[in-house]
Amino acid sequence: MPASPTWASSTAADRALWHSARFGMVPCAHSMALKSTIYKAAIQIADMDRALYADHALTLALHPSETEERMMIRLLAFVLQVTPDDARGTLQFARGLSDTEEPDLWQHDLTGQLIHWIDVGQVDERRLAKACGRADRVTLYAYAASVAVWWSGIANKVTRLRNLQVWQIPAAESQALAALAERSMQLQVTVQDGQVWVADGSRNVEINPQRLFGEERKAAHR
Repeated sequence: MPASPTWASSTAADRALWHSARFGMVPCAHSMALKSTIYKAAIQIADMDRALYADHALTLALHPSETEERMMIRLLAFVLQVTPDDARGTLQFARGLSDTEEPDLWQHDLTGQLIHWIDVGQVDERRLAKACGRADRVTLYAYAASVAVWWSGIANKVTRLRNLQVWQIPAAESQALAALAERSMQLQVTVQDGQVWVADGSRNVEINPQRLFGEERKAAHR
């Protein structure tokens, strides 16, 4: 029986398929040739836990192999981690799925130092360890019904990563959030006592992020 190909000998297609499975994407054989779909979101944030009240106009690029659910988790991560001012730089969407060397979101201070690395999905411990070595803080938002199985496999491998926080978004809630996705969105987000409500004028989704790992912080969620 032939041996499985190693990473070094695997084809680009093999590596792309592996990356898709690892980061919760929809495999797409022609994703290299397709363009991202642009979504616009006007967001009003009232975060009473952090005394943060702000409006943001966001542009999100949906990768050809990305689901709307994943994209909306990226949007949620922005809302929960955006800072009240740019004294230490601004939180921005990074290339993420288009470049494995970048997270989904990141924040650099005014000197260029990477202070916050944010990923979404079910990331392996090697990527988390590498991120923790590059950034002052690393935050991961995991979602989907398989989170419990994934986390049981890496929980004991990340105990030394003191600058890491891992959050779980319950599967039913991430799916409800995905249902709000539109090419042009106007969303109101309220955060109080760790609970998040996202409304679009006609629908309201309640989200209860669950902290799986890391110390609680007052300056961000949480």
